[in-house]
Amino acid sequence: MKFVFVTGGNRSGKSDFAQKYAESIKGVRTYIATATVTDKEMEQRILLHKSKRGKEWHNVVEEPFDLKNAILNLNGKTDVALIDCITVWINNLLYKLENNVSATEKEITLFLKNLEKVEYNIFIVSNEVGMGIVPANNLARLFRDISGKTNQQLAKLSDEFYTFFSGYPLRLK
Repeated sequence: MKFVFVTGGNRSGKSDFAQKYAESIKGVRTYIATATVTDKEMEQRILLHKSKRGKEWHNVVEEPFDLKNAILNLNGKTDVALIDCITVWINNLLYKLENNVSATEKEITLFLKNLEKVEYNIFIVSNEVGMGIVPANNLARLFRDISGKTNQQLAKLSDEFYTFFSGYPLRLK
């Protein structure tokens, strides 16, 4: 089984790339969506992602919080899964856990441990949030730091690692 990690800035092309790559693998495909509708703009973004998924995706799992169990529940039920996206999931965790850093990091650690038990091809998309200015408030810096550490761990665990710049992939691993 293969683990492909794809990161990059917003609107860099990473999701389209990961989806097309995952669609090149034969078998049952599962899309794991982490986003929830929080406002009109987010609703439009979710609808856009849904419109890009065609009949190639047999299952859709909407899981904004419990990725650690969602990925294990797919063992024996899918050949490939795509998680889009980790930074949205981290944001969801911080909100649900009331910005509790240790509880958020515990969830991430459990997810990473379960990722090593996955028995299918998995593609994970995450935003690169550490290349901009230092955020002005503590919560935004906390989000950036947790996201950066998580991305480092995902890159280390991955079999293939791509980053995106202005629509172009760069394979790093």
